[in-house]
Amino acid sequence: MDDDNRAALVTGASQGLGRSLMHALAAQGWSVVGVARRLEPLERVVSEVRRRGGVAHAIAADLGSAEDAARIAGRATSLVGPLDLVIHNASTLGPTPLRPLLELPEEAFDRVLQVNVVGPFRLTRLLAGSMALRQGGSVVFVSSDAAVAAYPTWGAYGTSKAAQDHLCRIWAEELPEVRFLAIDPGEMDTAMHAAALPDADPATLASPDDVAQALLQHLDAPSGSRLEVSR
Repeated sequence: MDDDNRAALVTGASQGLGRSLMHALAAQGWSVVGVARRLEPLERVVSEVRRRGGVAHAIAADLGSAEDAARIAGRATSLVGPLDLVIHNASTLGPTPLRPLLELPEEAFDRVLQVNVVGPFRLTRLLAGSMALRQGGSVVFVSSDAAVAAYPTWGAYGTSKAAQDHLCRIWAEELPEVRFLAIDPGEMDTAMHAAALPDADPATLASPDDVAQALLQHLDAPSGSRLEVSR
């Protein structure tokens, strides 16, 4: 993929893999727009990218909000022009410690689906049409092994990621002009992983910086693919 003068949008960009993707894309010459709910940590990431000579912008928004999805799409394109890449990285586990489905409040299950599935659907619907008209562009859904394996207490998150994977495949069938990918980054040393599995040894987990570099190497895969990052 030719990265010259390309524009990318990364959700969940204030920490973890999202932060690393912002840096990795900017280092390759992409103009990047980061989205996160909290503005202050997101602005720190944008400042870091700019200090290294990259082009970056921040949008504070909630992926679970229909109004915010429309604002993200409009603001991002006004900042960097038509988007060539969207990476749906933002997600939520639901309440932690994780709990069985029988003990999970309905509103918590709904919130996970809104952020992890409905939000990416809304944003894709707002942005992919322009990509199709331009006969190009890629949309990446950051997946998880919880999408394909049934882990006790991971019910809301696993359900959302399985739905997201299938949503990716359907988009790929319906819009052949755009590349749609689901990419499982594996277990990483992030705040989300620590919240889910606080006893895990960070030394056994991958660095988000390394994963971001590896993930970007998969962007030319066939549309509709579900991939696992190889490190």
